Amino acid sequence: MKLKPLSDRVVLKMVEAEEKTAGGIILAGSAKEKPEIAEVIAVGPGGVVDGNEVVMNVKVGDKVISSKYAGTQVKIEGVEYTIVKVTDILAIVE
Repeated sequence: MKLKPLSDRVVLKMVEAEEKTAGGIILAGSAKEKPEIAEVIAVGPGGVVDGNEVVMNVKVGDKVISSKYAGTQVKIEGVEYTIVKVTDILAIVE
């Protein structure tokens, strides 16, 4: 199944958190931090939303940081995705 976002929406997949610290200590599942960086999986067409022109500034494959509690989480075929508005994306990670 493929997700195709509408309007000014973007589909994100969270990047897995590190299992080791910088010092080489392996973390237990409960000690891992929630991932903050996500990969863009799909981008809506943008256009006019609520009377305002929306330009999509991200593309598939970009690594981004979004607002902490933004979006809607969905699980499709065992994979978790978050669907957010493009305005909820705070930065592109280079």
